[in-house]
Amino acid sequence: METTTKVNGVAKPKTSEKIPVAAHPLAEDPTDIASNIKYHAQYSPHFSPVKFEPEQAYYAAAESVRDRLIQQWNETYLHYHKVDPKQTYYLSMEFLQGRALTNAIGNLDIQDAYASALNKLGHELEEISEQEKDMALGNGGLGRLASCFLDSMATLNLPAWGYGLRYRYGLFKQRISKAGQEEMAEDWLEKFSPWEVVRHDVVFPVRFFGHVEVLPTGSRKWVGGEVLQALAYDIPIPGYKTKNTNSLRLWEAKASAQDFNLFQFNDGQYQSAAELHARASQICAVLYPGDATEEGKLLRLKQQFFLCSASLQDIIARFKERKDGTGVRAWSEFPTKVAVQLNDTHPTLAIPELMRLLMDEEGLGWDDAWDVTSKTIAYTNHTVLPEALEKWSQVVMSKLLPRHMEIIEEIDKRFIAIIESTRPDLESKINDICILDHNPNKPVVRMANLCVVSGHTVNGVAQLHSDILKAELFADYVSIWPTKFQNKTNGITPRRWLKFCSPELSLIITKWLKTDKWVTNLDLLVGLREFADNPELQAEWDSAKMANKQRLVQYISRVTGESIDPNSLFDIQVKRIHEYKRQLLNILGAVYRYKKLKEMSPEERKTTTPRTIMIGGKAFATYTNAKRIVKLVSDVGAVVNTDPEVNDYLKVVFVPNYNVSVAEVLIPGSELSQHISTAGMEASGTSNMKFALNGCLIIGTLDGANVEIREEVGEDNFFLFGATADQVPQLRKDRENGLFKPDPRYEEAKQFIRSKAFGSYDYEPLLDSLEGNSGYGRGDYFLVGQDFPTYIDTQAKVDEAYKDRKRWIKMSILSTAGSGKFSSDRTISQYAKEIWNIEECPVP
Repeated sequence: METTTKVNGVAKPKTSEKIPVAAHPLAEDPTDIASNIKYHAQYSPHFSPVKFEPEQAYYAAAESVRDRLIQQWNETYLHYHKVDPKQTYYLSMEFLQGRALTNAIGNLDIQDAYASALNKLGHELEEISEQEKDMALGNGGLGRLASCFLDSMATLNLPAWGYGLRYRYGLFKQRISKAGQEEMAEDWLEKFSPWEVVRHDVVFPVRFFGHVEVLPTGSRKWVGGEVLQALAYDIPIPGYKTKNTNSLRLWEAKASAQDFNLFQFNDGQYQSAAELHARASQICAVLYPGDATEEGKLLRLKQQFFLCSASLQDIIARFKERKDGTGVRAWSEFPTKVAVQLNDTHPTLAIPELMRLLMDEEGLGWDDAWDVTSKTIAYTNHTVLPEALEKWSQVVMSKLLPRHMEIIEEIDKRFIAIIESTRPDLESKINDICILDHNPNKPVVRMANLCVVSGHTVNGVAQLHSDILKAELFADYVSIWPTKFQNKTNGITPRRWLKFCSPELSLIITKWLKTDKWVTNLDLLVGLREFADNPELQAEWDSAKMANKQRLVQYISRVTGESIDPNSLFDIQVKRIHEYKRQLLNILGAVYRYKKLKEMSPEERKTTTPRTIMIGGKAFATYTNAKRIVKLVSDVGAVVNTDPEVNDYLKVVFVPNYNVSVAEVLIPGSELSQHISTAGMEASGTSNMKFALNGCLIIGTLDGANVEIREEVGEDNFFLFGATADQVPQLRKDRENGLFKPDPRYEEAKQFIRSKAFGSYDYEPLLDSLEGNSGYGRGDYFLVGQDFPTYIDTQAKVDEAYKDRKRWIKMSILSTAGSGKFSSDRTISQYAKEIWNIEECPVP
């Protein structure tokens, strides 16, 4: 086997012939690992035998790591089977996993051995890891949170699995052109993923449409319609320095061979011959298919039910399988062995589906089935926006899932009866709190209401968010079930988001704390506070941050062609593009900064703080204003970055195709990060935690987890601006009543865009959303104009603070030191104790 390297443009063979080809699945020695990698290249071949370029080396290395994972995975599965602990199943439409190779060898503590092994084969670990494509199984914070949780569950030795769908094309791959954002299908499965193991023996039928039959016994049965098969693909989730390796089980939709009509095919009716196969392939094609059409809505509902039905059938099968030879298990035991967590409302159909399986398939009566279901399922809410809470057409639900609609109607009827008999004071509010909205124009099923009524626990994801849920959105339910509602402030895994993505900073932290135990006990970071003024630590810290900035400089040059100055302030906002997240406020601030720089003399410019503003994130394909914001950012960048008068002092860069791997370069290299959503609208945010952990300072509003981050890092180390959540409703009323007085600087920035300074594109519809006092898509609902003056003033404070390097580095150290609370290990420990009632089950 040969690798080639280029010397002066000429390919030279680099031989690795001294390394024998031999299977060493559990190797720890670099030479044995190198042998195992060569073994996979030769005997698990996916490419022509003569090739061992970086891509081939990546797949062979991944399969070598997978050998070790499979051993631990099997041990974990058998251990859970033997001990039979209560197990959590985390249902989520999204898992934003990121690259698996660096994470796996990091958690297994074999990164040095693999780096050395690959060196022996003529490759660099860093180059090999770059070959891996991110799994396209998620989009934003919801999916990344789920993935951080999986990492913590395994690290804490908790018996817990994730369940999701195996999206072939993901949400989309983003490309930025002169026209703005363009969407292309993700290609992570174009070849194959070495991390997934297909379980051909784990297949469950999932039905759609059909009708309900009443049997002579009076029981009901859902029959007819179309039946697809759910096939399991498992991805191993290793814990950090532990044997426990849990599973992320993804479902793929299939039709069987008998569903292929050979007669029609031979008759030339090719499409109708494979109609069910085509419909099956749609289910796991794309994450969040557009739902502007009836077909799109139906497909989304199909996806949600497909996830819930396959997962619950699997969970029930495991519950039965794990009985200890004592015969049939009592169903009353189910909630003592199973905890199901719904990550947002997407998996809500797990509630009626568990009821259906228990009643129609297992023969339980309503009361017993309800007792099991309501003790098993818990719900995490991720939004306080009433318009973002899922509501499904009753007509569509009845057509696609007729039996489930009956069950939902019965749950609603019984809930209303309870309210009428026990809470006459709430009778006037029944229409708001019941599950079915019978509005004659648009009758819908309110999924959040179904979750709250049916689940044993409901949690928010940051203290402010949970307080708003209890005081406003779910206030009436709180009066019925005061103990049902909890807060579980989100967290992030310190493995991926500090130890692995910022190795220089991690080594410095370990050196000064005299331990690396902070990786699994993040509260230890508080020990950095006593050294925050130490000039030696400050110099090391500054040097590590600069190494990360240099990496980011190279990355930006590679993907955008833009040259940025590592000595400028790196100011980053990366997240889904959404009006409430206010990337528009950021770019208006950049436009204002550019205009002021243009008005200065060359001498005045030299006194300013040079800044590189980087914005990244995907705008949903049908979200027009979000796509206009992306276009505006790239148009502003195109002008600013080619303006010789100012481009030493300001650069504006749109970072394309933001995902986990991009974040792992951006976040360590950042110095200021913008978390500037309209107060009261961001449930938590988790990228704010990642930035703070990496010693990046935050400019932000009192929204979501920003509130708690500011408390932990210290008010002096957080750049606060903007209206507070309790002021927002009154400010909106004032706007409607014509009382808003815009700041002249705000008007100046908007006018500069209107002057066509950034090209001929028509930004009027976007700027119109900021104008007027009311009306659909007008009236500045997200208070950009209201918060603009304090935003600009606070940015001026940032500029001043950055000039004092000693002060800035101290603030950066204190930011990391205050981030201990935001470990997902802490969050998951709280879920385990206070919601799921599960305990650790370490593999011996």
